[in-house]
Amino acid sequence: RLCASSSRHGCLSSSLPAAITSLLSPPAPAGNNKMKLSVAPLALVAFSPAVAAWSSAAAPFSTRSHAFATVLHSYATEVAGEEATESFRLGFKTDDTPVSPWHDIPLEGSDGSYNMVVEIPKMTKAKMEVATKEENNPIAQDIKKGNLRDYHGPIFWNYGCLPQTWEDPNEEHPELKVFGDDDPIDVVEIGSKALGMGTVTEVKALGVLAMIDDGELDWKVIAVATDDPLAEEYNDIDDVPDAILSGVREWFRWYKTPDDKPLNGFGFEEKYLNAAEAKKVIEETHESWKKLRSGDTDAGKLWIGK
Repeated sequence: RLCASSSRHGCLSSSLPAAITSLLSPPAPAGNNKMKLSVAPLALVAFSPAVAAWSSAAAPFSTRSHAFATVLHSYATEVAGEEATESFRLGFKTDDTPVSPWHDIPLEGSDGSYNMVVEIPKMTKAKMEVATKEENNPIAQDIKKGNLRDYHGPIFWNYGCLPQTWEDPNEEHPELKVFGDDDPIDVVEIGSKALGMGTVTEVKALGVLAMIDDGELDWKVIAVATDDPLAEEYNDIDDVPDAILSGVREWFRWYKTPDDKPLNGFGFEEKYLNAAEAKKVIEETHESWKKLRSGDTDAGKLWIGK
């Protein structure tokens, strides 16, 4: 996603133009920035506001209870291995049975929302992602050339993916003439608060940006958590301030340049598509996932639980 090489992440560095780094570099939060695995703010269960998504007092290894918005059972996240090592895994369970955050969490929430799996909380640096090739698809820190990958600075949005979606690398977009990036569709959540890694949060899709990354189509859904105060103001892409939209786009444009790689491009004249178009894109990737899951499309090295 936001780190300076291929895969799903990339990084910014001081080599970026000053105008962009000043736009995307607010001060980091004070104190010890250790993340807490927090209860997912979903519709069926009301949780205490004292349970924060970001806490300096949090223990890094724990099991937390959560609830799906569209099913009648709960799930928990469970850490294996050590934080900030290659062994770290954040797995998902329900009734003591492992589940996949990619395949078993439903795509749709309530009232037209979607369930976002948060991989990288706002204002953190570790490049975490759902491990699509591992059994049960836990969240793990990405590794490149034997090294754990981090951003050069903190990310300024909550970043994750929509479960039960897949950007098919075998399918060419009819207009953009590029193929999918072989991952679940990405989500940039632009709300006002940090969301804990592993939480599943109902979000409202506001629009979508067609990024072309190394010749692959890598959609970025722009969304806001339905329980965020900004959700009352944001209903479509035109409701989002231009400064936010420009900041997101320029981040993704420049994120590979610290490795002397070219700027990323964008389809549709670099414009964001609106909420209605975003829903169409999400539905298309959901249909691609259904074919992957059923075996109609070859999974290759992806773990699909079959």
